[in-house]
Amino acid sequence: MTLEKFKGYLGGAIGGALAAAVIVISTGQAMALEQVSMRLKWLTQAQFIGFYVAKAKGFYEEEGLDMTINPGGPNLNGESMVAAGAENFAVAGGAENMLKSRAKGLPVIGIGMMLQRTPSAYVAHKGAGIGSPKDFKGKTVSTFFTGAQNTLFAVLSKEGVSKDEVNVIPQAVSLAPFIDKQVDVATVMLFNELNVLRNRGVEVEVFQAEDYGVSFPSDTIITNETMIKERPETVQGFLNASIRGWKYAYENPAEAIDILMAAAPSLERPHQTAMLEELNKLVVADRGTTDGIAVLDVEKLEGVREFLIENGELPESVTLAESINTSFWDAVPAAYKKP
Repeated sequence: MTLEKFKGYLGGAIGGALAAAVIVISTGQAMALEQVSMRLKWLTQAQFIGFYVAKAKGFYEEEGLDMTINPGGPNLNGESMVAAGAENFAVAGGAENMLKSRAKGLPVIGIGMMLQRTPSAYVAHKGAGIGSPKDFKGKTVSTFFTGAQNTLFAVLSKEGVSKDEVNVIPQAVSLAPFIDKQVDVATVMLFNELNVLRNRGVEVEVFQAEDYGVSFPSDTIITNETMIKERPETVQGFLNASIRGWKYAYENPAEAIDILMAAAPSLERPHQTAMLEELNKLVVADRGTTDGIAVLDVEKLEGVREFLIENGELPESVTLAESINTSFWDAVPAAYKKP
């Protein structure tokens, strides 16, 4: 064998070995992805778009995670599922739900808060003589008994109206009872039912909780105590990718809607687009604007806790310090969370 042929042979062997090594490393990296799952609080819709964006853009994979996003539903409770270890993470209810879960002994911990402002509001038909929550006295008001009732009671309290002076009933899934004037006041989500009413041409007066000094942040991102203790790197990676996904959705709404529609083709694009527009006003608001997306606003959360205690809804033994962990959000890179 000549020297030239030997060099060629050696170069080919080394090149082949390097290529094989790359394949092995790549395969190893793919196999090394850690399987994790999260449970949404409701069915797939723009309310959870940031998580779908994070998955589609590969942000979870970059954190070493193979993420499964499981939709929620009326008979699925994210807090219970995370507490039992059936899910690693969840988008749960509002701050009040998180605190009440702790009161029940569930080992869930809030690590982020998607909606910085109260997402619910109250509507009455125009011309019905209802000009403020003070006028709810003696009226029939429907609300969701999934935590939203606490927001309603807080608004009534701020306006000097006892909840016993109002006929509060569970709200139907459909807005038909309100549209047909079977109830005087209905609860709406600013990003969902309110859009539905407006699209149907129903003229309403809108009373936002925030306008009456009631701020109940919502859509808590939760995990459990075991995850925090035994798999803190996983928790950090999940939060990094999730918040990064939400920021991307905020900055690229049209592409984000494309991703959502690919995940759930049966959704109505115009409704989801309008939903995302309103959601962004709740996500990037207050400290969500100054500090970053999904920040845990301790002052607001303490206000929710105090209200629940004052109204006999929560024992004083439940503290905010044991209910949330801000260290993971603090460690999320600023480039991922600052809008």
